[in-house]
Amino acid sequence: MKRPKTVDEYVDLVHQAVYEIDEFRTCLDYEPDNAEMFGPFLDQLDALVRKIYSDMTENAYDWGYGEDLSYMPLVVKYGRHIPFQYLLLVINETHKYGLDLD
Repeated sequence: MKRPKTVDEYVDLVHQAVYEIDEFRTCLDYEPDNAEMFGPFLDQLDALVRKIYSDMTENAYDWGYGEDLSYMPLVVKYGRHIPFQYLLLVINETHKYGLDLD
């Protein structure tokens, strides 16, 4: 997956991440052992990604200009357990380096 070419595509990616978090949470409802382990970090990740999406829809989003998104420490720590890790990485790359205009 490459960085998006338009702002609308970028917003869609972040919206997709919100959806993926909701789906992941639903899956954990059926696996109580995993819910205990992943619940705390998933709550943090959910709040951070929803904040980004909210900022985007309210025209309050600021591009990173080389800085990582605030959720990246969670992705680094728990990434191998996040089925949509790559999506979060693409969103972060877009935040840091901008849209793929080539």
